[in-house]
Amino acid sequence: MSNRKRKKSKAALHALVIAALLGASGFLTVEMQKKKEEGRIPDLDVATAPHPNKQVSTKSYRYERLTKPARTVVREGGGSVVATFTDGARTANLTGPTRTFSEPRTTKEKVVTDQWVRLLPQPWTNGAEETSWFKDWFKKNLGSKSDDVFAVAFQYGDKAPTHKNDAGQRSRGDAIFGPIDPNGVAVGDQRKEQSDFYDYLGVAWQFKDGVLEYPEQEKYGALDCSGFVRMVYGYRMAYPLNGNDLSTDDGLPRTANGMATKGPGVPVLPLKKTGNKDPLYFYARPTSIDVLQPGDLIFFEIDRRTGTRMDHSGIYMGLDTAGHPRFVSSREEANGPTMGDLGGDSRLDGNGYYAKYLRTAKRL
Repeated sequence: MSNRKRKKSKAALHALVIAALLGASGFLTVEMQKKKEEGRIPDLDVATAPHPNKQVSTKSYRYERLTKPARTVVREGGGSVVATFTDGARTANLTGPTRTFSEPRTTKEKVVTDQWVRLLPQPWTNGAEETSWFKDWFKKNLGSKSDDVFAVAFQYGDKAPTHKNDAGQRSRGDAIFGPIDPNGVAVGDQRKEQSDFYDYLGVAWQFKDGVLEYPEQEKYGALDCSGFVRMVYGYRMAYPLNGNDLSTDDGLPRTANGMATKGPGVPVLPLKKTGNKDPLYFYARPTSIDVLQPGDLIFFEIDRRTGTRMDHSGIYMGLDTAGHPRFVSSREEANGPTMGDLGGDSRLDGNGYYAKYLRTAKRL
């Protein structure tokens, strides 16, 4: 073959390669756009977890069993954990786009997390990954940016904007802890407790255990510690609720003590007695909290006047930017839901105020 013919052949081949590459590029661009519109890949300006948020068949993942507590972790092809499901619990931890939670008025620390806490439609059991209900749920929720437990919790925090439905009823917005208590100032209690989610909403509520409650006008817009947990997990995330602590079914009780000692959920930090070393504090502080995962309910024995009762509850968030385990709860000192440090560090390690009085934790 002459040099002239070889040059023409190479030029033609080069043109075909370029055309093929351009065609493939156009095809991939269209496919990428389709996936982005379907929520299967993140926008470039969103910080994301190490894995792409793809909605693919559950057969593409590896399911691994772990213990203490018994649970199933889901790994993608590269080995990264994308989900955790605990036996007997509805709480699911999914890895997704990274978010930052902050509260400048009360703390300089932030919580930067790629954990999204959601509720399964039913408690997890070993092998549930083979069921149709789970496959549908997993495809819908892995990578979803719809409101989860943390997003909902911060819709009631400091300076959270008010949102009302079409009927003009407020469903979210900056909550106070409770109304001023004129009789409590002398003993250091500035605000009244016992403000549940229906008080905040200003509506009567019929509970699954038959209890009917009416809101108190002075408590409109208020949430005490357990009322905040019930607002987030119950009213907003649809976990069953009971009207008081008397029922023994699967509903979330009214108080922190009821949730900790009688309510549903998997005890990941079981209650342990002190052995009467300090009769004023009946239960012991856990020796390790490594088992905690974001979304766990945590309970404290703070007020000696309540005897052996758990008297404060919150939601564990994970490590903050200083490397300390942090939680969010509704407190008198901050006058509402907070992850801040007014009245005591919101960290569970060391010997700070709340760390010393942590007693137990449950995974709903």
